[in-house]
Amino acid sequence: MSDTLADGVVRAIVSRALAEDVGPGDVTTEATVASGAQCRAEIVAREGGVIAGLEVARATFAALDREVAFEALVAEGAQVEAGAAVARLTGPARAVLAGERTALNFLQRMSGIASLTRRYVDAVQGTKARICDTRKTAPGLRALDKYAVRAGGGHNHRFGLFDGLLIKDNHIRAAGGIESAVRLARGSAHHVLRVEVEAQTRSEVEEALSAGADVIMLDNMSPDEVARAVGFIAGRCEVEVSGGVTLETVRALAECGVDYISIGALTHSAPALDLALEFGDG
Repeated sequence: MSDTLADGVVRAIVSRALAEDVGPGDVTTEATVASGAQCRAEIVAREGGVIAGLEVARATFAALDREVAFEALVAEGAQVEAGAAVARLTGPARAVLAGERTALNFLQRMSGIASLTRRYVDAVQGTKARICDTRKTAPGLRALDKYAVRAGGGHNHRFGLFDGLLIKDNHIRAAGGIESAVRLARGSAHHVLRVEVEAQTRSEVEEALSAGADVIMLDNMSPDEVARAVGFIAGRCEVEVSGGVTLETVRALAECGVDYISIGALTHSAPALDLALEFGDG
């Protein structure tokens, strides 16, 4: 997946966010700031973390007034310390004030996701395990959430239901078993889609392997259970771990020799990074 965001996707998301927040106009700013007033401002990190979403913030201000000049002072994915200026703005004060909260909302959320992802990536350094996201994203913001994971050094799992074949517990029940579900998937999916099967027990691992799964997802297993499953699979397919993974357990899981560790918390529970927009004098 690309390390950049499509312009059209960003514009559409920004447009919806501004319509929600600014609506027909920023009544406070219009009442207190002269229409021709100019400003200088910086976006400053109030805590250390990984920055992601600068281009989305830029697009937010540009959507309000293309005369706003937005200069990124750090690179996407950069680790910054508290007090660091991450972007500088100059131009029409009304547009900067109207876009402030929306731009910060994007930047804080995306930087929070990138920061949490980086902690997980650092925790498994030296193993072969890749830290991956899930579909547990904010509705309508999946492209931004998954981009932020990449900015933090993680990897994307499937984007949606359309680009990855993952047979989970309810699919297995509906299909009448793992073997049946895999056979049906092989018969209907196009040839470039790998078949991944969720397994919660050793017997399900054995069934999935026998059915010819390309990837087995070990769901909510302890490190000891994962180690035994990886030993049994013995390289005959790739192995993913998911469910209940924390910063305290991720290293032990990675050291079992798994290929992927998918973590919903990267996008559904990452705390926003504390950032502020501060006007300069004059």
